[in-house]
Amino acid sequence: MTATVLSDEHKKFEHIPTRIYENAQLASAAVANEIADLIRSNNAKNKSTVLGLATGSTPTKIYDELVRLHKEEDLSFKNVITFNLDEYYPMQPDSLHSYVKFMNTYLFDHIDIIKENIHIPDGTLKRDQVNAFCKDYEKKIEEAGGLDIQILGIGRTGHVGFNEPGSTVNSKTRMIALDRLTILDAASGFFGAENVPTRAITMGVGTILNAKKIYLMAWGEGKSDIIRKAVEGEMTAHIPATFLQDHPNAEVILDEGSSAELTRIKTPWLVGTVKWTNELVRKAVVWLSLEIGKPILKLTDEDYSEHGMNDILTEIGTAYNINIRVFNQVQHTITGWPGGKPNADDTHRPERKEPFPKKVIIFSPHPDDDVISMGGTFIRLVDQGHHVHVAYQTSGNIAVFDDEALRFADFMSEFNEAFDINTSGSNIFKEVETFLKEKESGQVDSDKVKMIKQLIRRGEAKAACRYVGVPANQVHFLDLPFYETGEIRKKPIGPDDVEIVKDLIMKVKPHQIYAAGDLSDPHGTHRVCLDAIFQALTELKDEPFMKNCWTWLYRGAWQEWGIDEIEMAVPISPDEKNRKRTAIFKHQSQKDRPLFPGTDKREFWQRAEDRNRQTAELYDQLGLAEYEAMEAFVRWKGLD
Repeated sequence: MTATVLSDEHKKFEHIPTRIYENAQLASAAVANEIADLIRSNNAKNKSTVLGLATGSTPTKIYDELVRLHKEEDLSFKNVITFNLDEYYPMQPDSLHSYVKFMNTYLFDHIDIIKENIHIPDGTLKRDQVNAFCKDYEKKIEEAGGLDIQILGIGRTGHVGFNEPGSTVNSKTRMIALDRLTILDAASGFFGAENVPTRAITMGVGTILNAKKIYLMAWGEGKSDIIRKAVEGEMTAHIPATFLQDHPNAEVILDEGSSAELTRIKTPWLVGTVKWTNELVRKAVVWLSLEIGKPILKLTDEDYSEHGMNDILTEIGTAYNINIRVFNQVQHTITGWPGGKPNADDTHRPERKEPFPKKVIIFSPHPDDDVISMGGTFIRLVDQGHHVHVAYQTSGNIAVFDDEALRFADFMSEFNEAFDINTSGSNIFKEVETFLKEKESGQVDSDKVKMIKQLIRRGEAKAACRYVGVPANQVHFLDLPFYETGEIRKKPIGPDDVEIVKDLIMKVKPHQIYAAGDLSDPHGTHRVCLDAIFQALTELKDEPFMKNCWTWLYRGAWQEWGIDEIEMAVPISPDEKNRKRTAIFKHQSQKDRPLFPGTDKREFWQRAEDRNRQTAELYDQLGLAEYEAMEAFVRWKGLD
């Protein structure tokens, strides 16, 4: 379990010791084992261990590992006392959204902790009882001997616990009003921002800083910008996480995605001496070109020297030679033939010219990721004669509004009546209407409602495929079992999921696979769907057809590959952009206002067009041809 750690060279940038792991799984296991070591040590002395615990997606894999250590390696929690960071207010403990339920689900129900040793802020209190409760919470922490370890995530506002911007360094446990961004980030779990409580009870910054050891953790590129500010920025109440810079024993634990904006990762040549690999040279030159606003071929020796890159000149040569080398590398990523151009020299093309046409599988985690993320390339592959199969890995049924399901139930009832179809006396509309009227926020849908929502998304996906020109027998709905819980939280990926993916790959025997490559999303559906594909490909690696099968990774609607990472860039013409937009519009249940929009108010088609246009503009700024839009891909070489 190796990690890159803070060195003397990094200290001039990073103000908190920081460890970077390859992925969230390895990082979580490392923290869990350090917690376990302390518990075991204290247990041997018959001494309590006091843990400050966090909720949210960040610590779940730590809890999974602690549960495994308890069940498989006899780690006992009988001497452990816990204090949770926070709880929404008001909140009933049996609510699907309560942190009491969260902690029971992920940790407490699976270990031998004594229930009296569990402390979580009480979301059921009357307002005039909260202050007294908060003072008592502080007193209980003190009486337990203080927090030995505090686990923290970080919000995109820089909050720790629910200490929003403006929280002071000495603040204690209290009620707080939630920031708008925090509410938007929580909206998906509550099926809408309007359902998120606007207040919470939280430990204060001062309470947290009194812990003997603090781990602040973050996963994924979405947290990379706030991590840079927390680790490298000045201490400020506007970003409460920066107060950890003054703690004598705080550490930041990251995966590769969340570390992306740190100086040592983004521009390591500014930190110290580096080994100039081909990839790093390209990254540095692209950065320099965009940083100073000059096309690659116009960069001078002085530009390199003035921006901390003099040693690249010493090691490789003049700016002219470096510029030509990188310009050609970037130029060779551009192709209008994503399936390979027949009867052409493919020496410098990202894809092979043969075989032609190719058999292609586009894996789409949800029923619209294919057209949102690579709709232009999808259209080109079909137009250029390749045999394109689309595989929708999940039903996407939780992302359909209830009133949309009710509208379709009404149509079904009217349709049955109009054509005198016998439904054994059942009225699907009345049945669905009754259920939805009584449904609580976040409650799992009935089987009938789930099926209606699934059929809505399936029909939209079929319509988009028909529009693009994919035959019905080449559209596959995999409905992977891990997803079908009806809840935001999904089951772990299992053998059944992998087997379904394997069966399709074996059936098609593709020359190309396209998959959603959101590699630093450790908890979302995209990440799980990608794991299923990777596991399937690994298990099939000895099949003869696999020797000629390439896998290309695309990104979702929120992010794009960095220009220095892109290995295939497919230009999208104005006409193709409009066709892509029309294909996205076929997904009407996600139009205007999707159920889980995140903090971005733009519709998915707008996000996709803006992202594709920005990619094209960056290529233009580097001095390459100017295009209307571009879609980007990175080739997965995990089996090489």
